[in-house]
Amino acid sequence: MRSSPLPRMSRRGRVTIGVLIGVFVFFTLLGWGVNAWTDWLWFDEVRYTRVFTGVLATRLLLFLLVGLGMAAVIAVNLWLAHRLRPRMRPHSVEQATLERYRMLLSPRLGTWIALASAVIGLFAGLSAQSRWSQWLLFRNGGNFGVKDPEFGVDVGFYVFQLPFLRYLLGVGFTAVVLALLGALAVHYIFGGVRLQGVGDRMTNGARAHLSTLVAVFVLLKAIAYVLDRRAMLLEYNEGAKLYGAGYADVNALLPAKEILAYISIVVAIAIIVFSNAVMRNLVWPGIALALLGVSAVAIGGIYPWAVQTFEVKPSARDKEAPYIQRSIEATRAAYGLSGAKSTGYAASNLTPPASLATDTSVVSNVRLLDPQLVSETYTQLQQVRGFYDFGPKLDIDRYTVGGKTADYVVGVREINYTELTTQQNNWINRHTVYTHGYGLVGAPANQVCSGQPYFVSGFLGDETAKESCASPSEQIPAQQPRIYYGERMEADDYAIVGQTGDRNVEFDRPTPSTGGEQYYTYTGEGGVEIGSFSRRLLYAIKEQESNFLLSEAVNKDSKLLYVRNPRDRVEKVAPFLTLDGDPYPAVVDGRIQWIVDGYTTASTYPYAERVNLQAETTDELTGRGTFQLARENVNYIRNSVKATVDAYDGTVRLYQFDDADPVLKAWNKAFGGDLVLPKSAIPPELAEHFRYPADLFKVQRNLLTKFHVTDPGDFYSGQDFWQVPNVPDAPDSGQKQPPYYLFTQFPGQEGPRFQLTSAVTPNGRQNLAALISGSYVDGQPKLEVLELPDQTRTAGPVQVHQQMTNNGDIRQQLNLLSSNQAQVQYGNLLSLPFADGMLYVEPVYVKLNQQDAFPSLQKVLLSYGDGASYVALAPNLTDGIKQLVEQGKRTGQGAPPPPGGTPPSTGGTPPALTGALADAAAKVQSAIAEVKAAQASGDFERYGQALKTLDEAMTAFQEAQAAANPSAAPSPSGSPSASPPGSASPAPSPNG
Repeated sequence: MRSSPLPRMSRRGRVTIGVLIGVFVFFTLLGWGVNAWTDWLWFDEVRYTRVFTGVLATRLLLFLLVGLGMAAVIAVNLWLAHRLRPRMRPHSVEQATLERYRMLLSPRLGTWIALASAVIGLFAGLSAQSRWSQWLLFRNGGNFGVKDPEFGVDVGFYVFQLPFLRYLLGVGFTAVVLALLGALAVHYIFGGVRLQGVGDRMTNGARAHLSTLVAVFVLLKAIAYVLDRRAMLLEYNEGAKLYGAGYADVNALLPAKEILAYISIVVAIAIIVFSNAVMRNLVWPGIALALLGVSAVAIGGIYPWAVQTFEVKPSARDKEAPYIQRSIEATRAAYGLSGAKSTGYAASNLTPPASLATDTSVVSNVRLLDPQLVSETYTQLQQVRGFYDFGPKLDIDRYTVGGKTADYVVGVREINYTELTTQQNNWINRHTVYTHGYGLVGAPANQVCSGQPYFVSGFLGDETAKESCASPSEQIPAQQPRIYYGERMEADDYAIVGQTGDRNVEFDRPTPSTGGEQYYTYTGEGGVEIGSFSRRLLYAIKEQESNFLLSEAVNKDSKLLYVRNPRDRVEKVAPFLTLDGDPYPAVVDGRIQWIVDGYTTASTYPYAERVNLQAETTDELTGRGTFQLARENVNYIRNSVKATVDAYDGTVRLYQFDDADPVLKAWNKAFGGDLVLPKSAIPPELAEHFRYPADLFKVQRNLLTKFHVTDPGDFYSGQDFWQVPNVPDAPDSGQKQPPYYLFTQFPGQEGPRFQLTSAVTPNGRQNLAALISGSYVDGQPKLEVLELPDQTRTAGPVQVHQQMTNNGDIRQQLNLLSSNQAQVQYGNLLSLPFADGMLYVEPVYVKLNQQDAFPSLQKVLLSYGDGASYVALAPNLTDGIKQLVEQGKRTGQGAPPPPGGTPPSTGGTPPALTGALADAAAKVQSAIAEVKAAQASGDFERYGQALKTLDEAMTAFQEAQAAANPSAAPSPSGSPSASPPGSASPAPSPNG
């Protein structure tokens, strides 16, 4: 009985499908073409077309080579399988069933083969084009000048060559497997392979074809074993809990993979020879494959497991020590930790020294303004119009004003398009009127005026409208203050600018004194010209907006500004860089420039610890003014590029900062050799504003919590590891305390530096272990660790905050500040080493619970020494320092300081302590000792009880002192009286 052929599709059906496919292809190609053309115009505007053409050409090349190669392998094997089909097939039910498929395929077999090969080649090409970065590094990478400790191969092989070689191997495996499956299917359909009937189940031609493909697969497996030996230096070592080959890997698994590589070659030869020349069947080839599988399990699995279990585990500390040492050294080199300078700091002084009151390098530069909290203050006091915004977090930079360098809290007055009213938010207003912000607003970080920042820049040009808390003149002048490119710009926030007739239409700035408004016309070089009809049509299609064609606001002189976020702009120009999450503005030579730190990264540095950038850089500020990095696993990072974006015309410049980085050299070579400007081209005015990048510092800080330990035995035990403390005022949130920028001088430094600082605590405890800081010295990055003794009594950030705020007297004052009408907010808790002790400063802000309220700095919390004995809450920093100094003097005279206040004055030498007064003083000393012991133990319940006991003992001591000397009886509180919520504190001196 003959099988009927498959039903044919009607002509109408074929036409309908053809039309649908044609429409789909047309709109797909149209969308791709429009995006490619507009991208070219954008890259031409910023003068980085070599990036566009380089990436596009590389992606097309890989698409074609891999796609055509994969398609050719599939097509040749399918054709060969059909070519080797038997001419005569035995009659059977199976063959009768297959006859209908042969009738369908045979008339147009070439078409079917071409279609199947094209589809597979298309997907292979699409996968390959995404590997453009690996290919460019493969082609242009050089040497690191560092060899791996196991094979003596340059690290450049692992970073530049190995990733692409492993990808090519994967392509080879995919091609062979698909060819094998396709050839097997064709052989089966056309009778070369049979499941039923008499005689051989496979013809000689089919056996030779399929066995050859299996042999090629096994040969690829041999190559895989060779590459796996190198890749073992990148894998996680369970024994040592580090990355890189360990004892069992080196002594068992490495030899096993070499043996398996030789076995694979022998098996491949056996498959070809025995299946075609000797036995002419698949029995011995099958046995050979089975032996390969058994060998892989026994030699590559069981033997290394036995070595790890019975030889390594019983003495892992000694066996793994050389390999732990390798990982320590590689990690420190890969992350730039090798040059980290570690210095001991005893922190043995627990008494506030008198020099606190006269210091000019640390105390005078203490930063009181918290850039996160005062963002609301900037917005309310300097916003002027509701659509202006400073973002959720401001930035810290330093400027030299009047011959004195200090850190400043700065922010730019940007357009926030989400705050436009309904009337303002029509297409004309959004894209042609509200096009830019105005001015960089700055205030000294160590100066407060009536609880508010003392503004020194960013005025709107109307001197009569300045507040009392503002400089009479612009101290950070910007010749071009307009902000056309900023962090508040989203992807669809494009602007159409340029000459629009005889009048200016762009809203420029208000004039507060007259209530009027000024308008402006953009004259910068940035932007893509869209005056012609073809350009207007092009962008009408891209933005799906007919107003590009219909509106009179778009004319022959118009320009289109898009990709206006500085970080997005640099990312598009340099797609090979990982960008820091916190760009910041600076006034450089009279122009506002956005500075963006760019990192080169790799994930195949042998023996180096691998981290996830997103996890390592996430803290309290992530998503609240800083961008969250992508989930990228790396084990090498360098801050190789400093990029700038002009806030007015969008000019992007890439400056080489690490001129020794091999990865940046490879990328620069890949794009012509001059994509990144040399380090010598960095203007000195710009270099003055470079700062140690925050995300790099977080990664390095987190790694130093473990890799500051360089002895393998100590590292294995993990007893000296540190941890990053949680946010001091919200320790239960689980969020890490962000590092903070300071202009200060640490022990061992020749003068004040602008540095990024973070405190760390011992693992599982809360006392202070070390201070880590990053800064630039003579243009070079410098990482320093100020390490405290293991048994230090100095409290960490979380402990200090709890000790200060739980102090009885201070708690009363804080309760007065916080009420139903106001809430207390805490600024950065700063840890400052001073005079062989630790000074802690924490600003206290008060924010009224009402609309448009903003935080006002009302008090300053201070502590010195161990964090508990000397505590002060004062209206300003100067008074707080005086309180600490007075407490220190009082202690030197023999009496304990009352917590949280200035000790009472007795008018001369204190009387001898006798009777009840002596007993009370003894109880105070005993309570202080218990507080310190509880603090060191880390037991918070015990610590809270100890503080309560100390408070009771102090009350008893004051009562006994009053009974002994009634005329000099002190008030219950030695601290300054608290201001009511929302009231203004007296204006402090410039140092706070």
